[in-house]
Amino acid sequence: MHNWSVDIKELKKDKKKYKIWQLEQLINFGLGKEKIKQSELKKYWNLLNLDPNKKRYLSFLLWPKKQF
Repeated sequence: MHNWSVDIKELKKDKKKYKIWQLEQLINFGLGKEKIKQSELKKYWNLLNLDPNKKRYLSFLLWPKKQF
């Protein structure tokens, strides 16, 4: 992933911040050839700053309500 507005070398020093930033970038601006691990998405879910509609849709995919 290439980003011109962020110093990725500096950001990688804090693994948690880097992972949150990376997930937000992939969700908001497209995956390209990369994939997101469901476990990572769930782990950082409450810390992600996403568009509310995208977050609602992803929430539906990650935690579908059980139907009886």
